Amino acid sequence: MANLMYAARHYRAASTSRSLREQEADVFRRVSGGLRAARTGTPIERTRALAENRHLWLMVRALVRDPDNALDDRLRGSLISVAMAAQREMDRPDPDLEFLISINENIASGLAG
Repeated sequence: MANLMYAARHYRAASTSRSLREQEADVFRRVSGGLRAARTGTPIERTRALAENRHLWLMVRALVRDPDNALDDRLRGSLISVAMAAQREMDRPDPDLEFLISINENIASGLAG
């Protein structure tokens, strides 16, 4: 619970000076950092990093499926396809972390401009 409160406090502080796109890019970068660390981490660290990545992509998929989402249909469809590809990879017995990191970093780069 303390971690959640810490994160919320820092999110509020950061959100006042940075655009929403920059904040979203940072989320993808942070999750990628967890996946990078998991390459040489313990099984628990790997499981945690994959769970965070799964949560991120489930949220992306839910947000782009929202009928009130302002993104154009083509971009929404592309993001859903990427989310499904990430999900399929994470469902494998031994997910390719480099592939997942690459997806996240490409999305972060696109958001950052």
